[in-house]
Amino acid sequence: MRFLATAILRLCCQLLPPDKRPWGRAAFGELSAIERPGEALSFALGCLAWATRYAVVARPSFLLNRKDHAVTSPHIISGSRAVALSCAAAAATLGMIYMAMGGAPSRYLMINAAAFAFGLTVLGILALADRRRHLPGRSLVLVSGAALLATALFGVRIDGISRWLALGPLTIQPSMMLLPLMMVLFARYRDALSLFGIALAALALALQPDRGMAGALVAGLAVLAFTRPNRNVLSALAFAVVGFAATVAQADPSPAMPFVDRIFYSSFSVHPLAGTVVLLGAALLIVPVFAVRGPGAPETAVFGAVWAALIVAAALGNYPTPIVGYGGSAVIGYLIALVSFPRRAGPVGSPEQGVAPARSSGDDCSPYLATV
Repeated sequence: MRFLATAILRLCCQLLPPDKRPWGRAAFGELSAIERPGEALSFALGCLAWATRYAVVARPSFLLNRKDHAVTSPHIISGSRAVALSCAAAAATLGMIYMAMGGAPSRYLMINAAAFAFGLTVLGILALADRRRHLPGRSLVLVSGAALLATALFGVRIDGISRWLALGPLTIQPSMMLLPLMMVLFARYRDALSLFGIALAALALALQPDRGMAGALVAGLAVLAFTRPNRNVLSALAFAVVGFAATVAQADPSPAMPFVDRIFYSSFSVHPLAGTVVLLGAALLIVPVFAVRGPGAPETAVFGAVWAALIVAAALGNYPTPIVGYGGSAVIGYLIALVSFPRRAGPVGSPEQGVAPARSSGDDCSPYLATV
């Protein structure tokens, strides 16, 4: 638990605005003085809530900026992708802790761990292509939309629902893997080709039908329409709303699967600590969004809206609980969509966001990260 508490405070330091970083250093000092692991974890969770509040307060002026060019500002972008990867790793670990406590088959843990490794590999490939300006983003959106439509038409059908593809002994849910990436890429390009891909996705989700994913599509596009409105975005939102309405009009008889659906509730029947672990892991999936300040903020806001909607869907119905539940598709989907996050620290407005400017030792928590 002490290791987890330390990791949470590391996230706090990444989330805090520069003028609050001295508080982060003080928090590490207090953590080192707490002897009981449970108390240390409670202290760290309180710090995370406090840091998230400040991150949210610091964010709106960037989120509301609707210009496509870089914003000139004295604020510094944290290593947002590193923060997001840390949150993803922590959430996946917490999910495996819950599954182990609940007596899940060991292969569930192995599949989630393997999916994490695979997702990291694909993210590395996408990030390298993006950095070299070779990422075919528009084509990826179109091809992904076509893949979702093919799943709806030819995928594994159970009780009239066709959301899955069988790959040998594995069954994957392509929409959970591809839709988050499609959304962040559409937020970047917003052109006719990527609009067609989004329209195909909306049609596919209506045919499957998948109310949870259709709701996530609407949520992401609604945020995009608020932050970067144009004709293509509003058209995509209209397609998504029609698709979501079609899913609401259809019955969804899919039963709850152990360690996949409804685990926000069933985890507490295992142990109160297991339930707490699941809730914390789900919350960590949204935290990285508040670490981004600058030109990448609208894309990451869409990312956050999609995953927040999927978490809400998992709480309200028999839909997969992302990352903290069993299922490699969500793990891969979360990781590959992180290509939208800035790679490393740098001044807002820097084309490469490559090297952070010099700063005083009081701006971060680095002296404590190495010692606690």
